[in-house]
Amino acid sequence: MFNFLKGRLRVVRFCLVAATLALIAIGIATIYSVGHPADPSPASQTGNLTNFWKKQVIFAAIAFVVFIAANSVNYRRFGAISYWFYACVLAMLAVLLISKYVIDLPFAPMTKGTYRWIKFKVSGHSLPAIQPSEICKLAYVLALAWYLRYHINYRKVSVLVGPFALTLLPMVLILLEPDLGTVMLMMPILFAMLFVAGAKVKHLLIIVLMAILVSPLLWSRMEHYQRTRISSVLLQSSWIRQKAEQHPTFSRILVGTKFSEKKWKSDWGWQLIRSKYAVASGGAKGYGFRQGPFVKYDFLWARHNDFIFAVIAHQWGFWGCLGLLGLYVVIVGCGLEIAMQNTDPFGRLLAVGIVSMLTVQVIVNVSMTVGLMPITGLTLPFVSYGGSSLLVSVASIGLLNNVGRCRPLR
Repeated sequence: MFNFLKGRLRVVRFCLVAATLALIAIGIATIYSVGHPADPSPASQTGNLTNFWKKQVIFAAIAFVVFIAANSVNYRRFGAISYWFYACVLAMLAVLLISKYVIDLPFAPMTKGTYRWIKFKVSGHSLPAIQPSEICKLAYVLALAWYLRYHINYRKVSVLVGPFALTLLPMVLILLEPDLGTVMLMMPILFAMLFVAGAKVKHLLIIVLMAILVSPLLWSRMEHYQRTRISSVLLQSSWIRQKAEQHPTFSRILVGTKFSEKKWKSDWGWQLIRSKYAVASGGAKGYGFRQGPFVKYDFLWARHNDFIFAVIAHQWGFWGCLGLLGLYVVIVGCGLEIAMQNTDPFGRLLAVGIVSMLTVQVIVNVSMTVGLMPITGLTLPFVSYGGSSLLVSVASIGLLNNVGRCRPLR
């Protein structure tokens, strides 16, 4: 049962697991704080979040079992079934789109205007929702690593067709849900793994240029609220807002409709402005645990999941955020060390893919919180509330630990 304690690179793997446990503990404590402020206000609605920390503890307990399962056999066996895992996830994504476009399925309902979750009931009781797009991240990394492991010639553009097909198919399905955050995550993972597999940098740059050229088509296919989320980052500039208000054509191109400052403040920019206020008000040391107006009042929507970094900054300030990001640096450093110490192509690619997935997710989440990137709904790994996100993140660490402890191929 405790095979994960044995094997090579014990110090590296200990640091990896310790940093992961610390992040999970920080997440549970922060979720608890927003549901139980030290000085609750009758005007606030923090009671809606009262039991979320308990659910997160249950998710963490299940995640520990998943971690053990990820270390139960040699990681190469997971590679052997990776295509089946990938296919099953694609089937779940297809079920969501069937519910959206063909027939309304009771176990794949619309939630908050999107079709992202599969929900089942047993004896009238709802089971925890499953988010296939979250599971897809890990299934995609496994399948891509297995595909790239022995394909030694990635010096030609034509050889890149297979990896891009593996990437674009789930991207299209996820974008139609719609889930912009996961879509933004997958292309950087592909580029990192292709680079490690030996693809030429100039070929990758050509593909980036092609992606830029087709971006107007992607923009035209986006939902209106997705365009406004992206536009909100640009509209932080008072000069751009002024131009959008003065020139109807510029306004329609930027946000897809007529722009007004009132609409910007009340809708498009509200969440972004509040998030930046929460981060800035924390200062160097923050208000302290369970303290501060953004904990006491409902000033910030989704402060227990998508915007949990803003709450951490509000409570613990700059130094607390620095410590939090330091834990992610430890995980990334340990993951890269595991990749470098492994001569098995599949193990190395799997480790790089997992590290890339977690790194990009942290960068996107923190950047959207402070207004550097659009709001995408991408969670902060190990910290944000959510069962699917936590289970997938911990399973990824379990596989990373598995790669580190197993002897590489000679």
